[in-house]
Amino acid sequence: MKKFLPLLLLLVGSLFIFSCKDDDDDYVPVEVDYPAVYDVNLNLTQIATNNYGYNQPFNRPMLGQDIVLVYRKSNPGESGSIWAPLPKKYYFGSEDMDYTFDFTTTDVQLDLLANFDLSAQNASFKNTYLNGQTFRIVLVPAVYGNKNANTSDLSKMSYEEVIAKYKIDDSKVGTL
Repeated sequence: MKKFLPLLLLLVGSLFIFSCKDDDDDYVPVEVDYPAVYDVNLNLTQIATNNYGYNQPFNRPMLGQDIVLVYRKSNPGESGSIWAPLPKKYYFGSEDMDYTFDFTTTDVQLDLLANFDLSAQNASFKNTYLNGQTFRIVLVPAVYGNKNANTSDLSKMSYEEVIAKYKIDDSKVGTL
């Protein structure tokens, strides 16, 4: 009898363990528009003397853990595109300026910051760095193909490497 009681308790306990059912109805699938590539063609607008910028909302909010990469077309008007990853610094003798960006789940903010007065520059400078700018925005999921995206690894990759890694068809570039 002493050996039978523990076996009976084990049998009854295992019955409860295996009869549990997971009725978790909290899971809601989320539709996302990425990985994807979008172009934004714009004139940067003055925010302050040495700061120009532009805020671009997304068509649909991203998930909080996902990543945005931004590239600037550095050869406008030429055939073929050269995409320079942001942040990007340009030097003009002792003066410099930076293209930077930051993002939330709903938008991306593009900025051009300088240690000199951008509004005092000539038309050629403004046409090269402020007006008619094309930025390519790449939305990247934090988890893709059972692999976690690493922000520091992605920031070291060229535009072409990111497109290849995420198998993005960049012949179908969208607009935001």
